[in-house]
Amino acid sequence: MMFLYFLFWCLVDLGKLEGYYGDVRRILEDAGVDIGDEVEVSVNGEIVRGVLIWRYELADPGYIVLKLPNGYNIGIRIVGRNVSIRKIASSVKPSFRPPPKPPVVKGLPEVVILGVGGTIASRIDYRTGAVTPVMSPEDLFSIFPELSTIADIDTHTLFSLFSEEFTPKEWAEIALKVNELIKKGCDGIVITHGTDTMGYSAAALSFAIQKPPIPIVFVGAQRSSDRPSTDAATNLVAAVKVAGHAPFAEVCVVMHYWYSDDVIAVNRGTRVRKFHTSSRDAFKSVNSEPIAFYKNGEIIVNRRDLNKRGNHEYLFQPNFSDKAVLLKFFPGMKIDILEHLWKKGYRGVIIEGTGLGHVSARLIPMLEKMIKDGVFIGMTSQCIYGRVNMRVYSTGRELLRIGVTPLDDMISETAYVKLSWALAQTTDIEEVRKIMLTPIAGEIGERSIPSRRCGE
Repeated sequence: MMFLYFLFWCLVDLGKLEGYYGDVRRILEDAGVDIGDEVEVSVNGEIVRGVLIWRYELADPGYIVLKLPNGYNIGIRIVGRNVSIRKIASSVKPSFRPPPKPPVVKGLPEVVILGVGGTIASRIDYRTGAVTPVMSPEDLFSIFPELSTIADIDTHTLFSLFSEEFTPKEWAEIALKVNELIKKGCDGIVITHGTDTMGYSAAALSFAIQKPPIPIVFVGAQRSSDRPSTDAATNLVAAVKVAGHAPFAEVCVVMHYWYSDDVIAVNRGTRVRKFHTSSRDAFKSVNSEPIAFYKNGEIIVNRRDLNKRGNHEYLFQPNFSDKAVLLKFFPGMKIDILEHLWKKGYRGVIIEGTGLGHVSARLIPMLEKMIKDGVFIGMTSQCIYGRVNMRVYSTGRELLRIGVTPLDDMISETAYVKLSWALAQTTDIEEVRKIMLTPIAGEIGERSIPSRRCGE
């Protein structure tokens, strides 16, 4: 753990009075003081010594923050008071040389860690309280040397983005790189990814690379790697274990099963959703059980219908369209929203309807016009669990009559990704409809399949 704290100091540039502005900054500059300097502050005759450290930009502007010799931080108001500041010693930026890559253990599977960004490859910016992507897969490997006992690790950085910046273009780029790595003969791939849209990307890879020969494992962290409460280590270790040793070859998301570190869930890429903004157990499988668990260093397989390793006849179709939309119906929704999408040339819309799959009857004429013009309209539910059934109520039956396609128990995010993929395969709306209703990667039509929970 001390190594993580030391790494933090190495990653953050000292100096520049980060977080200080206005009168406080002027006072510090006049005293010749910078971040990391040891200072003596005299306030109304009372003297305090410590190291000047960063502060939040949005904190009260009249304060400075010192780290005391006992390790505690203290805020001192210096604006409007009789204050003198004297520098005792200049800051010394620590130097750090990452440890060499541990020796390869013969016989271990070859696993590639592919970095595309996210909290698992980030640190806290203590000036703003924000999380900033800075760490490469190589950094992660140097921090978690225990990975060398699980697999022969290689690392690549494709890009470093917050996951909300991803588009279908990034999905295609990831798929192309993963296919390249598969062709080179590795035994598993781990993709470090931001959690906010990781479910979307996992679904995208599930359609772009169908029945892959090796596991393709997405992994993230809810807490950055430089925080004592980080979940990065446990998630990453489990992901590498699954990528290198699992008997199945699925696109999956590996994250905490609950808030404790003892069980990690392996979720199918088309069935997983982020449920919580910050909890470690944010990811859950929807309308399905996790396909496996990682517990006490072992992989516990939870499904019998999984793609096995070694399928070299996998289907690779990495293209996606940017003409798909995911639209949530809401009370009072106006027709002009749909009309705008139609006029802008969007070719497919997933509507997240209420309950069993409904929208207001006033939208039906516009939807019918769009469908007749060759726009695919698919229906999912705003309910987390269950399936669409549009034959129960008259509104649903009317939507069926005009050609809206019910998407059974497919989760909305996966439906949007699948539609983006389908629109890149064909321009025929009937063919798109056929693709959307055909199970490809476990995304639709889940039935009661014998399974067991972790520990049973």
